[in-house]
Amino acid sequence: MVSGDTSSGEGRDFSNYDVTRVMAVLPHRYPLLLVDRVEELILDERIRAVKAVTMNEGFFQGHFPGRPIMPGVLQIEALAQAAGVLAMESLGLAGSGKLVYFMSIDNAKFRAPVEPGCLLHLDVEFTKKSTRACRFSGRAMVGDIVSCQAEFMAMIADPPSA
Repeated sequence: MVSGDTSSGEGRDFSNYDVTRVMAVLPHRYPLLLVDRVEELILDERIRAVKAVTMNEGFFQGHFPGRPIMPGVLQIEALAQAAGVLAMESLGLAGSGKLVYFMSIDNAKFRAPVEPGCLLHLDVEFTKKSTRACRFSGRAMVGDIVSCQAEFMAMIADPPSA
């Protein structure tokens, strides 16, 4: 179930948070859009999103031929994108044109391979939040198995000038 804190009177509806809605919040597009839907969103707290990992992903051609494995760095990127949705929605910036930029990645650990056909669940929570920068803790899971985990920081800013 997708939910949000509506006690503040904002009444934002987070049901049916599909890839189209994700693309309205994040600037990423195929092949680098790594969040397919949001299953749960609790403003100012956490998000649970999903990436459906398919054999059609371009990186599987070379990582690795005969043994396709999703690169760990892309799992971290998927966590960061889920965090971006959480931050933009929590700060009321969805649709504002602002961007969420990676600032740091700490304590990244890779635990298990992610293969085509998996649903990669992305669980991210705030550990610190301000209007300019946010800290997160996240883990990517396939079923009950943690594939990777990390702590990371991002800043929210205007896009670069053309």
